[in-house]
Amino acid sequence: MSITTKTGDKGLTGLFTGDRVAKYSPIMEANGTIDELDSFLGEAKHYVPEEMREILEKIQVQLYDLMAELASKGKYAKVGEEEVKWLEELIHKYEEEVQLRAFVLPGSTIASAKLDVCRAVARRAERKVAKLVLDYGFGNNALIYLNRLSDLLFIMARAIEKREGKLREVR
Repeated sequence: MSITTKTGDKGLTGLFTGDRVAKYSPIMEANGTIDELDSFLGEAKHYVPEEMREILEKIQVQLYDLMAELASKGKYAKVGEEEVKWLEELIHKYEEEVQLRAFVLPGSTIASAKLDVCRAVARRAERKVAKLVLDYGFGNNALIYLNRLSDLLFIMARAIEKREGKLREVR
């Protein structure tokens, strides 16, 4: 099977529903941004501690499910409360370790900088998915997940900086 299908040569792409949409449609904008996030996570996992690498790999798998939810216009929704709860538990774990008291300057280490780029892309993906939720009525699970994911990426970056004595708070 070839990855080249030529079905997108006229600017349209297929959804799981069978619909064809413009490659610049809000669904494809959201999925393209999530795909970009997946790529940045793939890079970041080579710089973070092993325990975080495992977390990032699990997130990468979950992002495929999020993209499927959007490409099916909400008919396929595999990521939900359980996955969001998992993210929240990780957030709390790293919050306890870091004990933030002020704003921080991001990117004090290469690993934390990589996670900060991922966080910014996750926030952009969240904005794209918010359009789907508010204008088209689907993607709510993805919106909540991306919101928590960006929080997790932020606090994981701070944990790396704290462990290395490079957390730079701004007061």
